[in-house]
Amino acid sequence: MKATEIESKQFDKALDTFIELYNNLEADVPVIQFSNDVLQQIEQAKQAYGNDVIDEKINIVIRELLSWLDLTHQKDQ
Repeated sequence: MKATEIESKQFDKALDTFIELYNNLEADVPVIQFSNDVLQQIEQAKQAYGNDVIDEKINIVIRELLSWLDLTHQKDQ
């Protein structure tokens, strides 16, 4: 499909706007920083058992771990 000069300029402007929006997005910071070996094990488990199963299992374990903590306690500032 051939574009006219006007269409080409409109496309260039739209693309520049899209790139600017993308560059201004906030970084997606993970809630938990897993070590590389744990990330590898999670990926292996997901390949073997599927994403949904492993995500559910991890959520169960984390929920249980957090239940041991007094989450109403706040750090002194």
